[in-house]
Amino acid sequence: MLCSLDQTKKQRISLTMTGKTDQAQSQRLRLNLRQLEVFVATAREGSTRAAADRIARSQSAASSALADLESSVGVQLFDRLGRRLVLNENGRALLPKAQALLDQAAEVEALFSGEHAAPLRVAASFTIGEYLLPERVSTWTAQHPQSQVHLHIANTHDVIEAVAGFDVDVGFIEGPQTHPDLVVRAWREDELVIVAAPGHELAGRIATHRQLSQATWVLREHGSGTRQVTDAWLIQNLEQVHVGFELGSTEAIKRVVASGTGLACLSRYTVAQALEDGHLVELRTRLPAGVRRLATVMHRDKLLGRATADFLRHCGAIVPRR
Repeated sequence: MLCSLDQTKKQRISLTMTGKTDQAQSQRLRLNLRQLEVFVATAREGSTRAAADRIARSQSAASSALADLESSVGVQLFDRLGRRLVLNENGRALLPKAQALLDQAAEVEALFSGEHAAPLRVAASFTIGEYLLPERVSTWTAQHPQSQVHLHIANTHDVIEAVAGFDVDVGFIEGPQTHPDLVVRAWREDELVIVAAPGHELAGRIATHRQLSQATWVLREHGSGTRQVTDAWLIQNLEQVHVGFELGSTEAIKRVVASGTGLACLSRYTVAQALEDGHLVELRTRLPAGVRRLATVMHRDKLLGRATADFLRHCGAIVPRR
C-alpha cells in the first residue's frame, strides 16, 4: 500500500513537472532577430532577392527566414503581387515594432564595442543639412568620439519619406509638412530674404510689388521645403511669379543670381556669408516679413534611442518622452 502511494506521488510530480515544461516551451519566443531583419529589409526593398542583397545573405536564406516568421506569427505579412512583395495590414502593424527591436539590438551590441550607442542616422533638408547641422555634428562627434553620425541630405519630401520608412532615426525639415505616421515638432525659426547681384537694377532701391512681379526668379525645385514656403509667400503677395530657373542646389542658385540673372528667395542662413562678402545684396521691399519654422520629425511608432535623444538635446530640440 505504501509503495502504491509513493508511486502515485511520483506520477503526480512527474505530471506537474511535465506541465511546467510544456508551459515554458509554449511561452518560449518563436521569433528571432534574423527573421525580423529579413522582414524589415523585404518591406524596404519589395522582394527577398533585394532584401538578401541589402543584408548580405543568400536569397534562399532570406526566403526561408521570412517563411519561418510568417509561420511563427500565424499570418501572412505581405501580399504577393507578381514578383513583388507589398506589406499588408499585418505587415504594417509589425514593421515599427520589428524596427524598434532591431534598433535595441544594435544598441546592445554597441554597449560592448565601446561606442556611445548605435550609429545615429539623421536626414536633413538642404538648408539645415548644409548650413545648420554641420557645426552641430562636428561638436557632437568631438564630445562623443565613439558615436557615429550618418547624415543624409535631401529635399524635405525625401526626408519625410526616409523617416516614414524607418531608414533614419530622425529628420530635420523646413516648411509645413504633415504625415499620418510622423510627429513633427517645431525646432527654430528661419527668415526668408530676397537677394540679387550687387549690379542688379533693383539693388540699392526699395523694390515695388510690380517690379518684383515682373522680375525673373531663380528658385529651388518642387519638393524642396524652401520652394514650398517661397511659393506661398510670393504668390500671396505678388500678382505673379515668373520662374526663370528651377535648381536643386542652393549654391547653384546663389551663383546664378550673383552673375546678374534674376532674383532669389532663400534662407538667411544660406546667404549670410555671401551678403557679408558682397557677392549678393539683400533687396529692400515692402513685403511682409517671410518667416518659417524649421522642425524635427520622427516616426510615432519608433522607440527613441539614447543616441538620438542625446543628439536632439545637443541641437536644442524637444526630446519626446519614451
